[in-house]
Amino acid sequence: MALTEFSLIQQFFAQQQLKNTETRLGIGDDCALLSVPAAYQLAVTADTMVEGVHFFAGADPEQLGHKLLAVNLSDLASMGAKPLAVTLALTLPAVDAEWLAAFSKGFLNLAEQYNVDLIGGDTTSGPLTLTVQAMGLVPDHKALLRSGAKAGDLIYMTGALGDAGLGLKINLGYQCDQPQAALQRFNTPDPQVQAGLDLIGIASACIDLSDGLASDLGHILKQSQVGACLDWANLPISAEVHSYIANTGDWAMPLTAGDDYELCFTVSPDKVTQLRAEYTPIGVIESTLGLRLRKDNIIQEFNSKGYEHFSK
Repeated sequence: MALTEFSLIQQFFAQQQLKNTETRLGIGDDCALLSVPAAYQLAVTADTMVEGVHFFAGADPEQLGHKLLAVNLSDLASMGAKPLAVTLALTLPAVDAEWLAAFSKGFLNLAEQYNVDLIGGDTTSGPLTLTVQAMGLVPDHKALLRSGAKAGDLIYMTGALGDAGLGLKINLGYQCDQPQAALQRFNTPDPQVQAGLDLIGIASACIDLSDGLASDLGHILKQSQVGACLDWANLPISAEVHSYIANTGDWAMPLTAGDDYELCFTVSPDKVTQLRAEYTPIGVIESTLGLRLRKDNIIQEFNSKGYEHFSK
């Protein structure tokens, strides 16, 4: 028997047990119902992934389900929001039960890890397009914004830089002796949810690295009306990415490649002692506008941007 829209939802996406008391009504009605506790605000984000633009045709559906949710949880993390619930909209060229089973497994396994309730969505026919709207809770007036960086603040980041970009290069044909870690970072990123929660009250500004460090840090600089200088020697770059740079000469890749989904944030020097030891200082906020890079003891303007939609 062919799957209908409603049987598809029931079979693959409606079996999750709700985790949060704030979720009053999930899948089954025209709308879901959420309550927002006193002294909290609801953070809301949405992200769309299109086949051939954000992922390769024939991409592993389980990894795709994971990544779709991860990129939205990363947005919540950058605001210091605790994930609560998501809606999911699927545009499918055809109903493929095997594909849906794998996709929903990747999606719901990550949702389970972060106690995220899937509360609704939509399905329709068309080119493969995947959209998630994610909601989280953040204490009143405590959300991490892009607009709070001040001259003298230090720039930090979680994790490593450029591994996902290397994973993309490998998918496009670059030969690497040990590709597994880079491919994992590209295909199944780990959203820095706990880091975002820990940075509330400490970070002065924050963003997640989706389009590349230079581009994303640029958003902080623009919103905060400041500049910055990054220190190349301090960037947390893996041995595999260093090897890629040595082989290709493409030293800017870690600064411009996207999909790392780490957090980049600024912090006043007097709060540095409150940070976890594994975060890496990579630069300083300056009053002079623009982004600069200190490399080989030379400071130069760095104008290369990361990924931008609709750019030519």
